[in-house]
Amino acid sequence: MEPKPPATPKPSKVEAIKIASEYLKVHMANEAFNGVSHFTEDAATVLKFHGSYQQDDRDHRTLLKREGKEKAYSMMVRVRMPGGKCTPEQYLAIDELARTIGNGTIRITTRQEFQLHGILKSDLGAMIRRVNEVLLSTLAACGDVERNVLTCPAPLRDGVRDLMQDDADAFVSHFAPRSSGYYDVWLDGEKIDNPLLPKPGPIKVPSAGDDPVEPIYGKAYLPRKFKTAFALPEDNCTDVLANDLGYLAIVEGGKLVGYNVVVGGGLGTTPSAGKTFPALAQELCYVDRADLLAVGEAVIKVYRDFGNRSDRKRARIKYLVFDWGMPAFRAKVEEYLGRSLADPKPVKVTEVDDHLGWHEQGDGKLFLGLPVENGRIKDEGDFRLLTGLRAFFEKYQTPARMTCQQSILFADLDPAWKSDIEALLEEHGIARVERYSTVRRWSMACPAMPTCGLAVTEAERALPTIMDQLEIALTTLGLESDRFTVRMTGCPNGCARPYNADIGLVGRSATRNEDGTPGPGTYTIFLGGRAIGDRLNVEFKDYVPFDKVVPELVPVFARFKAERRDGETFGEFCHRVGVEALAEEPAEA
Repeated sequence: MEPKPPATPKPSKVEAIKIASEYLKVHMANEAFNGVSHFTEDAATVLKFHGSYQQDDRDHRTLLKREGKEKAYSMMVRVRMPGGKCTPEQYLAIDELARTIGNGTIRITTRQEFQLHGILKSDLGAMIRRVNEVLLSTLAACGDVERNVLTCPAPLRDGVRDLMQDDADAFVSHFAPRSSGYYDVWLDGEKIDNPLLPKPGPIKVPSAGDDPVEPIYGKAYLPRKFKTAFALPEDNCTDVLANDLGYLAIVEGGKLVGYNVVVGGGLGTTPSAGKTFPALAQELCYVDRADLLAVGEAVIKVYRDFGNRSDRKRARIKYLVFDWGMPAFRAKVEEYLGRSLADPKPVKVTEVDDHLGWHEQGDGKLFLGLPVENGRIKDEGDFRLLTGLRAFFEKYQTPARMTCQQSILFADLDPAWKSDIEALLEEHGIARVERYSTVRRWSMACPAMPTCGLAVTEAERALPTIMDQLEIALTTLGLESDRFTVRMTGCPNGCARPYNADIGLVGRSATRNEDGTPGPGTYTIFLGGRAIGDRLNVEFKDYVPFDKVVPELVPVFARFKAERRDGETFGEFCHRVGVEALAEEPAEA
C-alpha cells in the first residue's frame, strides 16, 4: 500500500516561521543588529539554524520577575565540527571567545562540538564572524537540518578511520544549507572558502519537487532536526543507533568497502504524550562508499516530503519509520533513489571504546585521551582546565578531536613530550583517566540548569554529587572496576543519551529553594541498557528525589553482585532479571 503523508493537514506554527524567513534570512536581517537585548520568538526560532539558542539565566529568573525586570538574556552558540576535529588555531580562537565574550567556559557536547554560553546578543555577530574566520561554522549546528556529523575521533592510522572521516566531511559539505542567508546576515555576504560549506555542483538525487535555492531541504527545511553518525562495529563510540541516520562501517581485508545504513534512531520523548518514545535505528540497506551520499539524500528527501509537519512532538524520522514500517520506508527510498537497495551485511555493533589515556597512533606518534567531566572546560580553584588546555595548545601546536563522551583527544604527539605533557597537566590540577573512577569515566550529563530553557531540573551541576555517592557505594560492594554508563538529563529530551545507558537518570519535576532558585528536583531512573548502545533501557522508578537516587540503586547493585552470571554486565543483568523484579524484591544492601 502506498504510504500517505500525515493525516493532519495544518502545519505547525514553526513551519510558517521557516517559510516566512525566506531561506533563514528575513528575521535575522531585521533583528540581529537592532540594539535590543533579545530576539522575538519568531526570530529565535530561525536563529537556531544559524547555530544559536536564545536562553536566560534561570537561577535569577524568578527574582528578576519579582523585581519587574526582564530576563537575563544571553545566547548559546554551537560550533559545528565534523568528527570533532579541531586545529590548535581553532581551539585557541574558541578559548579567546569564551573568555572575552562568553561566560569563561567551553563545553564539549555529546555531538563532538564546542558550545559557548553567556554570549550577549550584541556580541553574537563578532562571535560568528570569528568562528568562520578560523574555518569552523555555526551554520546548521542547530535547527531542522542535518546537524553535526559524528565519526570516530581516534587518530589511529589504521587505514579505516581516516576514510570514515573523509566520508563524514563529504556528508557535511553535501548537506549544508545552500541559502546565502547566513553569510548575508553575519559575514556581509562573504562566503569564506570553508570545508564545512556546500561544494558547487549538482545534487546527487535530483527530484521533481526540488526547490531552486534549497534542492535538498526545500523552503521549509526538514520537519525536525536530523542527526547522522558513522561508526565501527567494534567501536560504537558515536552511539550510531541513537541517530536518525547511521553508517556502520563494513571492513573487508582491512579495507573500508561500504556501510550498513541504519535509520530511525532518536532518544527524545515527552512522558505526558504516549505517542512519543525513544527509538534505536533499524537496518535499511548496505551501500558502497561511492553511493553513501546518494542513499543519504534519498532518505532525507523522503523524510522531507513525508515527515510530520503538524505535530513537532512526533516529527522526527523515527515516527515515520515506525508508522510505515521498514519495508514501506525502504520501498519509498528506492523510489527516490531510482534503483533497488542491497540488503545489509550480517554485521552488528559489538563493542565501544572511549579512547582515553595514552595510545599509539600507528605512525610513530601518540595520542592522549583526556576526560572532561560532563564536557565542561573551566577553571575552578586549583582545577584549571581552561588555562591548562590553552597552555597545551600554545606550546605544542598539535590538533585535537572531541569525543561523543564529551572528552578531548590530543593528537600527533611526539613520544618525547609525554613526561612534559603529564607535568603540564599536573601543574594545572588536571587529572588523567588513571585517576578517574570507572563509574565517573563512563558518565555524562546535559547542561540543564541554569541555561537550558527546556530543563525541569539539574543535570550537569547535580551529576558530580551522584558520582561521589556512587563511588563510595560501588567500592563498598567491590564493584568499583565494573564498567557501566550513567547518563543524566534535566528533562526527557535525551541530549546526554540516557535511554540506552546502563543507568539513565532523567529529570522529572522541579523543586524550588526558598529564594526561588531551582532546587534538586526528582528523576526517573531507567535500567537495562548497555555501554555499546544497542538496547534501550526500561523505567525502574519514577519521581525519585535527588537525594534518594543512589539509595534506590544500591540494593540493585547488591543483587547484581550476588546473582550475576559469568561475564554479565550490570545492564545485561537488569535486562535479564527485569525492572519489575528488581523494584519489588530488592536485596539487602
